This record gives sequence, structure tokens and C-alpha cells, in this order.
Amino acid sequence: MPQSLSQLYVHVIFSTKDRFPFLKDDIRDRVHAYLASVLREMGSPFVVVGGVDDHVHVLFDMGRIHPAKDFVEKAKRETSKFVKTLRPNLDKFYWQRGYGIFSVSPTHRESVVAYIENQQEHHLTTTFQDEYRDFLQRYGIAFDERYVWE
Repeated sequence: MPQSLSQLYVHVIFSTKDRFPFLKDDIRDRVHAYLASVLREMGSPFVVVGGVDDHVHVLFDMGRIHPAKDFVEKAKRETSKFVKTLRPNLDKFYWQRGYGIFSVSPTHRESVVAYIENQQEHHLTTTFQDEYRDFLQRYGIAFDERYVWE
């Protein structure tokens, strides 16, 4: 085959350090847009970002050039620098060290988009920790509570 083609959708979830609610309404959309732009610059043709005050959800097409960890590390590093420029009181902003990354079938892409876009409503009744545990359990990922939350 003369061409290498791919379509690899992943859903990434990561929190602010200690789940501190840094991402208030007045900056959240700007941070999400910046995060999306970082991933697009790395070659992702499809990016959706959503979340609430203390964490983000990102669905994107990884393409075939970069490994998943490179996308996540660069997105976290660059958005962390960006957030710190938005207000003086954000100089202590950091993302948590870890993250969760989950494969998404193209046939489920639109339902994951809807889930990400509905985060505000979803978190009226569910904590980040419960949501994240549910993802880990649904994907059969073994984890130790002592290390998941930092």
C-alpha cells in the first residue's frame, strides 16, 4: 500500500492540581480554545474540548505522527503557561501530573462529543472522582486510589 492512513480518536481527561477550581467561567472558554489550538498545531484534524472548573475532557484524532503522550504533555505544558498569563492570581496554576486516555471508536465519536459538551450539566450530580473512577472501571484499567489523585 503506497499510503499510510489512520483515524485514531482518543478521549483524554486530566484535572487541575489538587482539583483546585482554577478554570472559572471567565477564562474557561479561552483555555479550552488554546488547548484545542495546541493539538491542531500538532496535526490533529479533529479536536473537541470541554470541562468544568477543575478538569478538562478532550476528544481528538491523534493522526499517525505523534504518540499519545506527546500530545498530552505538550497540551498540558503549553496551556499551563497560557493560563498563568491570564491573571496575576493564576501564577500557581498547574495541571495534575497524570491523565487518563481512552480509545474511542469512530462510531461513538458523536456521543463522546455530546458528553464533553454536556460537562456543566453532568457535574451537577457527579464529582470528578466518581466520573474518573467510572471511566477506569468501564475500560478495565486497574488503579490504586492512593496514586490516582496525587
